Amino acid sequence: MKASDLFVKALEAEGVQCIFGVPGEENLDIVESLRDSSIRLVVTRHEQAAGFMAATYGRLTGQAGVAMSTLGPGATNLVTAAAYAQLGAMPMLMLTGQKPIRQHKQGMFQLVDVVDMMHPLTKYTTQIVSGQTIPARIREAFRQAEEERPGAVHLELPEDVARDDIEDPILLPTEYARRPSADEAALVQAAEAITQARHPVLMIGAGGNRQRTAKALRAFIDKLSIPFFTTQMGKGVVDEEHPLWLGNAALSDGDFVHRAIDAADTIINVGHDVVEKPPFFMRRGKRTVIHINFSSAEVDAVYFPQIEVVGDIAHTVERLTEALEPQKRWDFSFFDTVRDAFNKQLAEHREDDRFPVHPVRIVDDVRKVMPDDGIICLDNGMYKIWFARYYRARQSNTILLDNALASMGAGLPSAMAAKMVHPDRRVMAICGDGGFMMNAQELETAVRLKMDLVILILQDNGFGMIRWKQADMGFDEYGMEFGNPDFVAFAEAHGARGHRPSSADEFAPTLERAFREGGVHVVDLAIDYSVNHAVLDEEIKKRSAKLKA
Repeated sequence: MKASDLFVKALEAEGVQCIFGVPGEENLDIVESLRDSSIRLVVTRHEQAAGFMAATYGRLTGQAGVAMSTLGPGATNLVTAAAYAQLGAMPMLMLTGQKPIRQHKQGMFQLVDVVDMMHPLTKYTTQIVSGQTIPARIREAFRQAEEERPGAVHLELPEDVARDDIEDPILLPTEYARRPSADEAALVQAAEAITQARHPVLMIGAGGNRQRTAKALRAFIDKLSIPFFTTQMGKGVVDEEHPLWLGNAALSDGDFVHRAIDAADTIINVGHDVVEKPPFFMRRGKRTVIHINFSSAEVDAVYFPQIEVVGDIAHTVERLTEALEPQKRWDFSFFDTVRDAFNKQLAEHREDDRFPVHPVRIVDDVRKVMPDDGIICLDNGMYKIWFARYYRARQSNTILLDNALASMGAGLPSAMAAKMVHPDRRVMAICGDGGFMMNAQELETAVRLKMDLVILILQDNGFGMIRWKQADMGFDEYGMEFGNPDFVAFAEAHGARGHRPSSADEFAPTLERAFREGGVHVVDLAIDYSVNHAVLDEEIKKRSAKLKA
């Protein structure tokens, strides 16, 4: 068997259904082997977008998404996507081509040490030097990509190895591995700390975003009535319409949820690690923090938990639910005060009719047109803070945002992958004008794939989040402005439909009409970011500070 054929068969054995990528001379053997396989080749217009799509595919399915590139410039274009998957705990395999390793005649042309380049960005990276080792290398790559904590892996397949003839190829079976349970003594210690607490609170991070864990956490909350809040990447693990939801730690400090955190004497911290922006700042002697995760805590100056319960998260939460009973000593009265004040503030500006449109009106209108299982995929920009804080996620993985690498340019590719995984759901990409233009070429890919997809571009003609930070630091605005193309004409030039609402009242009907018509739609909406500093830096902090425990 030809080595490239064996490679593709090994991918099929791992359950791979599609590969995202860009063809090049050095991966043409793989491309040819894919021709008659069961795997779909999705050709993108840039390798970075292919990587973002593969990572999101892995995030949504739990199975490693696969991105492919050629050597040199194609491989270096995967670097940002590698970091996106690695920091965001998304299982992804990158496959890159390379010149022949036994003999080639091109000198240093396009030659980059890709394996060495990928070392700090992946869990596993290696060059395949013998076709006979392909099944083992692929099995190991998938194992490492998918086991907790998931992340990025990389395999390099040189041209001459891809053309090798393999005698008696053997495909390795995929194994089933059950994650270890937590230590009994640690469970007892955690249960005792929660029982003895006066004001316990539950925090849900990205690691809690697993199907079994979500069910276990809902049972824990319903039995014990302990209030909860989430990190940005923990949104939707438990329905945010739940009456015990305290909000999202979208801001670093000074929000209503931080008043609840300050009042808590015990924080049950499920699935968080320090790669995500800290949802709270620990102070020595202030409170007990219980770390519940697949792995031990990576201690940081702002995070040093006193109790660690390491093992399968769902099993740990289930055991704690069995061990605990509601306690008369628990006092959530201040948490109720915080929640009431937070919900009151959250409802303001939902019907604001200004134009450009107020961010809260945008979030509320998007929520109205998206069903409970609809998926919004956020690029990285100022709007991410507004959506993280104001958008109530009803189900897990229905608001995809990145609070780890926080890379611009991921929104559109992420939405395209989400639509492929969930073709029957409404999917919307939400991008700033800056982030959209970083991978705008993938609009052609979405049209070519005949997707039903809505792309919302929030236009302010500048880098809105950096402009906000610049103002927060007391600097005069400088270097934040840029120009934009006519996004309606841009969409139509690619075979998509373009829309430009001219009032706040036109926005929601435009979205609804786009979803009903089907196909790819681009909605260009002017957003009013003049409220950023006043609301997020000043108003919220002043109002939350008035709450008294």
